[in-house]
Amino acid sequence: MDARDIIKVGFSAERTLVVPPEQTVGHFVRGMPMVYATPMMILEMELTSGDAIRDLLETGWVTVGTEVDIRHLAATPVGATVRTTAKVVAVERRVIRFEVEAYEGERKIGDGRHARGLVNLASFNKRLAAK
Repeated sequence: MDARDIIKVGFSAERTLVVPPEQTVGHFVRGMPMVYATPMMILEMELTSGDAIRDLLETGWVTVGTEVDIRHLAATPVGATVRTTAKVVAVERRVIRFEVEAYEGERKIGDGRHARGLVNLASFNKRLAAK
């Protein structure tokens, strides 16, 4: 499968979530503030990127995260609504590159770039089982 045949620059997606206590720094590290954790923000950016292209993939194909270059710009408390966006900015044969952003209201709390690689699930599982 060649991503260039089905995925185009500009495809995008958006997700929202209300920050739960389980996704805060304080949940993972005792004594830290109960604010949205950077790894959780990155996860949401990855999921949003996947959403932008998932329905275009042929049966048996998925994408997996391969690169992240993210800035976490501002703290966000439990209960705040976070909106995450992802837009395709480049398409290679097996790699799709995204521009990602996260907002609390109008305030940008994170941004950066993310790449996802195309994977044939059957081939992947076969290689994994051989290890």
